Amino acid sequence: MATQLDGPASGSPMAGAADEVIRTVELTKVYPGTDFKAVDGLNLSVRRGEIFGLLGPNGAGKTTTGGMLTTRVIPTSGQAFVGGVDVVAHPALAKQVIGVVTQHNTLDRALTVWENLYYHGRFFGMPAKDARQAADQLLAQFHLEKWGKASVFALSGGMAQRLMVARSILHQPDILFLDEPTAGLDPQSRIALWEILGVLHAAGQTILLTTHYMEEADQLCDRLAIMDHGRILALDTPAGLKASVGADSIVTVHAAGDLDALAALLDRDIDGVTSSYVLDGGIRVHVAGAASVLPPIVTAAERGGFVVQDLSVTEPTLEAVFINLTGKELRD
Repeated sequence: MATQLDGPASGSPMAGAADEVIRTVELTKVYPGTDFKAVDGLNLSVRRGEIFGLLGPNGAGKTTTGGMLTTRVIPTSGQAFVGGVDVVAHPALAKQVIGVVTQHNTLDRALTVWENLYYHGRFFGMPAKDARQAADQLLAQFHLEKWGKASVFALSGGMAQRLMVARSILHQPDILFLDEPTAGLDPQSRIALWEILGVLHAAGQTILLTTHYMEEADQLCDRLAIMDHGRILALDTPAGLKASVGADSIVTVHAAGDLDALAALLDRDIDGVTSSYVLDGGIRVHVAGAASVLPPIVTAAERGGFVVQDLSVTEPTLEAVFINLTGKELRD
């Protein structure tokens, strides 16, 4: 079993913060040969038992942050603590209190599905009997029982991801780190993994999740931070972040012609519009305090010489917050 810590020593940065299981202090990473700060002075606190999300575009610093917290990336400066352990000063001890699921398949191809679980437990010091019982239990919990003797090559992408999550929690870690856990999965596999994470969360598991899927962050996270260029731009509950948009509804307008010109026209002529921008071949119009906004939008567009092809109305989304904070430009 994992080494159990009694708690942070008196006077340590974690002392007196019983509900705080992850803490960073001005955490910074500059990769050798560059002056680019992949993570720039990050100050973060994650509470025990919550699913905390890091949401951001490609290159935002999410994976580097996770790498530093899990000892895989050495910080350039600053401090990071997981479960009361300084990850730089005591990386081996830190590894005892964390479970990690990376973006890429890290299952041992030389072992069967069951053996991937069993030997993980043995690696973390579990007695053989306990490791066998835990492997059997997790195969059943993650609906992989009939694949126990199979090669991991026989698993689908979704099944392999479930096995990696099962392996990561076998030694009962205090904190589970998931880096883009559903990237590349089909919708059914994604939903199945969400359900598994929901069960773990209900049992009190602390989870730090990095993702660029808006729906995933909204569905799973108790709190989340939106990152870009290595910094946190906003941090709140999903509901709090969506309320920060300052709009009651978001109207998507599809029309022929110069969409930038139409966005500027609607921004200027429609009462209650707080912002508008072109995205994915349409215009997103944020509207506050207007009871009926669709007829005025159609009228204004037609008066400006545009033919509206389609309209839809939704409540504010994390995507709207994301675009407001990080911009709408494509990222590599």
